[in-house]
Amino acid sequence: MRKKLQLVVLNSIKAFFDRQGIEYKDIPGFQLERPKTEAHGDYSSNVALVMAGFLKKSPHGIAQILSEEIAKSADFLSKVEVAGPGFINFFVKDSCWREALAEIDRERKNYGRSKIGQGRKVQVEFVSANPTGPLHIGHGRGAAMGDSLANLLDAAGFQVAREYYINDIGTQMETLGASTYLRYRELLGEKIEFPANYYQGDYIKDIAQAIIEREGQRFLNESTEPAIPYFTREAQQVILEGIKRDLTDFNVLHDHWFSEKSLFDTGTVDRAIDILRERGFLYEAEGALWFKATAFGDEKDRVVVRGKGATTYFASDIAYHLNKFERGFDLIIDIWGADHHGYVPRLKAAVEALGQPKEKVHIILVQLVNLMRGGSPVAMSTRAGEFVTLREVIDEVGKDAARFIFLTRRSNSHLDFDLDLAKSQSQENPVYYVQYAHARISSVFEMAAEKGIEVWPVAKVDSSLLTAPEELRLLKILSFYPEVIEDSATTLEPHRIAFYLGDLAAALHNFYNKHRIISDAGPLMQARLAIIQGVQQVLKNGLKILGVSAPDKM
Repeated sequence: MRKKLQLVVLNSIKAFFDRQGIEYKDIPGFQLERPKTEAHGDYSSNVALVMAGFLKKSPHGIAQILSEEIAKSADFLSKVEVAGPGFINFFVKDSCWREALAEIDRERKNYGRSKIGQGRKVQVEFVSANPTGPLHIGHGRGAAMGDSLANLLDAAGFQVAREYYINDIGTQMETLGASTYLRYRELLGEKIEFPANYYQGDYIKDIAQAIIEREGQRFLNESTEPAIPYFTREAQQVILEGIKRDLTDFNVLHDHWFSEKSLFDTGTVDRAIDILRERGFLYEAEGALWFKATAFGDEKDRVVVRGKGATTYFASDIAYHLNKFERGFDLIIDIWGADHHGYVPRLKAAVEALGQPKEKVHIILVQLVNLMRGGSPVAMSTRAGEFVTLREVIDEVGKDAARFIFLTRRSNSHLDFDLDLAKSQSQENPVYYVQYAHARISSVFEMAAEKGIEVWPVAKVDSSLLTAPEELRLLKILSFYPEVIEDSATTLEPHRIAFYLGDLAAALHNFYNKHRIISDAGPLMQARLAIIQGVQQVLKNGLKILGVSAPDKM
């Protein structure tokens, strides 16, 4: 509907320019949006206000002329009105909203899918937690965000690759191996002074105990230097397997697990450094090799190779993004924790220095999660160290509740995650509220089957009987779903889907509470069955994007 209206508005603008004897030009900042208040129409536009800026004419006068032109050429509008200083409000005929039922019935699971992506290749890299410990609740929010965004982009017509970047070399891995080695010796009776900066969680003891059961005491008689790499490999493998298991149980599957070590094995790090050197963006100072990040707006230059020849993590990140570009991605999306905020300018600078448009890389920051119980902050007991693991949250509230609640706020907003609310069967629990709408519809069709009622094909249904405000409200929301998909994909904001599903569920519950569906009024009953069938399909489609199930019973 919005695309149809947008075309009419654009044609009216061109006609306006022709009558004024002015050469047509694009209208920057021209918006066509759904107003927050239904009294302001189904859509509203600021086009007259924008045009007034460069035409030096009254926005109200422009709006009046445009609205008259639009009203003449758009037979699907019941009314066009000018409001305020020059906004144009559009009211769509009720009959147009009813067309959504046939489209949903025709498209089914494909309803809402779009081609705006035009098959462009997009890589979404998310979670990418160091394999030094189990995933925590913050990683869970990033996982829900990344996976849902990938699903959303797929629905919008992009070719999507989901990737996990494994930081499998460097100081943190050496520390992991040393931590496991010391726990190994400690468990075998040695008195060990465990360094404060080593990994403290009991999971390290579990890994060390497994090594004892498999290898016995053989490392007690070996020197530390050759032993550490073995303990590093063993610990990394166990932790990575646990991470993969947790993500699988969270309904998150990556297409590719990319090793940082491979960047060195293939010479990509050296090649990235050579490219930057050839382009004149590296210099030596204080015995180190520096990247001229300030040339691209960063607050200071950054070290890529330290004085002793060791590369920095930043050097690996530059090489990793060079690799991404060489794989031919049209858009690269990195999902990071909010604590990486200061890292964004330097990476953007590196992208430009490599000769790539910085717009090809989009970085989404995910804010912290505050764990609550009954509205009060809580610290769950954990064997993993000083954080709450994703596994603990999944085990307590389930993957559906966790995923949906993680997506009830913008990723750059702090999130209060209430465990009691996530488990409650109430309308205050957003995932229960939406899933219950789907299950409630299933119960209606189950009742119809028990009564021997044959559900008519949508093509036979007289949708003109759907005239109640609650029915029209449902039809409008169903019609908006394709727009929501496109807007969410364009802005890279999957939380919009969660908001939309909440609105759709609320409209369904309101309709259900006010109107009898199974009744003696055959044609009206069939029309109402058609509308809830459409609601059920859209709920299922939207929940699938969020990675949440659509149960038939609750």
